[in-house]
Amino acid sequence: MAVNTDRAGNKPLIERRSIDYIPEAERHGRLFSQFTLWMGANLQITAIVTGALAVVLGGDVFWSLIGLLIGQLLGGGVMALHAAQGPKLGLPQMISSRVQFGVYGAAIPIVLVCLMYLGFTATGTVLSGQALGQLFNVSDSVGILIFASVIVLVTVLGYRVIHWIGRVASVIGVIAFVFLFWRLMSQTDVGALLQIRHFSWSSFLLAVSLAASWQIAFGPYVADYSRYLPSNTSAVKTFFAAGAGSVVGAQVAMILGVFAAASSNGQFAGHEVAYIVGLGGTGATAALLYFSIAFGKVTISTLNSYGSFMCIATIISGFKGHLTVTRMQRLVFVLVIVGAATLIALLGQHSFLGAFKSFILFLLAFFTPWSAINLVDYYCITRERYDVPALADPNGRYGRWNLLGISVYVFGVLVQLPFISTKFYTGPLVAALGDVDISWIIGLVLPAAVYYVCAKKWHSAVPDQLILPVEQNSVVQPKTSGAGRAAAQA
Repeated sequence: MAVNTDRAGNKPLIERRSIDYIPEAERHGRLFSQFTLWMGANLQITAIVTGALAVVLGGDVFWSLIGLLIGQLLGGGVMALHAAQGPKLGLPQMISSRVQFGVYGAAIPIVLVCLMYLGFTATGTVLSGQALGQLFNVSDSVGILIFASVIVLVTVLGYRVIHWIGRVASVIGVIAFVFLFWRLMSQTDVGALLQIRHFSWSSFLLAVSLAASWQIAFGPYVADYSRYLPSNTSAVKTFFAAGAGSVVGAQVAMILGVFAAASSNGQFAGHEVAYIVGLGGTGATAALLYFSIAFGKVTISTLNSYGSFMCIATIISGFKGHLTVTRMQRLVFVLVIVGAATLIALLGQHSFLGAFKSFILFLLAFFTPWSAINLVDYYCITRERYDVPALADPNGRYGRWNLLGISVYVFGVLVQLPFISTKFYTGPLVAALGDVDISWIIGLVLPAAVYYVCAKKWHSAVPDQLILPVEQNSVVQPKTSGAGRAAAQA
């Protein structure tokens, strides 16, 4: 897609917008940036560890690879449907939840989203701290602190810098992964590993769930990074650009994790970063790999921190009644978010792997119902006809609390409880199903069906067409400076 030269020529380093609507004059960027951003976000060490879990926890290589691919496609489809909302609405993802939950009620799922971001940032910081500790010959704790400082800087700079880092991370990630795959293939009898096939429903569905949960967890913030695209950007092309980048990147990383864990003879768990780097060699090669691991984590950790900032700002703005956030407020929010994640990382760095598996699986109980409700409402009930100005008005069209959306969301969480299998909680029906966790499937299908039926009968009045804010003083003037410039091309 061609980019307006005035827009492309005005490039403030620090993002001016936060959770407010992006005027058409400030829209910019290309679909390819969605692909590179999400591929870069997935070509990283945490995705490798997630794939490895399928083998570490009992699966064989062949069926783990198939299960992971199925999970990527299912979860990636959900994630990409959220991405397609960004250009149309010009808003961060979670603000649109006010349509389904009310201006105040949207705080319920958003609080849980913030906890998700906090957990993912913390777990990513643990792995990055290991890499930086090895790279600079310091302790893992010092490495964690160094990494946290970088995340604060990039998150404060915002959208344009995040997309730039995504592109660089994609290039570095591809080079590093090609090299690691070559080294792994030269050291491992891949054919022999693929010949070991002991199918188990519990192990197979664990692999599906790991990949699906990985992708679905992007849903609450994926539109944050497509909202600057011009509003006439094809929803179908946005779907495939973001979805393909995420699915391809995650599957490649998880394949590497599967083979690494299967050939490690039990040495992978507890030494994830060191083992992966050890596949590539020592000396300067190892140093470059440690750097690529840390840099790869910058993208996804920044997305998590930026998403946390957006969510906290959305909660506060819902109760205060306005959508503007100053740069100083952004800095304070980011410092609090990254500070909390860093503290968790420092305290939990020695029990990472098992806690991470339980964490990402337990998350599904809270985010699949939200995704189901949001997507059914957007694509089937309102059909993209949102009243964007009313999203900031508790007395407006969407009200303070939407009991329909909240009730279905609570139902969606509760109906999964008998089927959840994690260290945090195991439901009463899990044993009868052979220890297979199918809660995420229940959490997607049933809330979607219930919300569709109920919303068809009791949904509030839907606008005849999409209502956008009146754009005042948003025409980009050439050669202006500072905040008067439009946001830059991603």
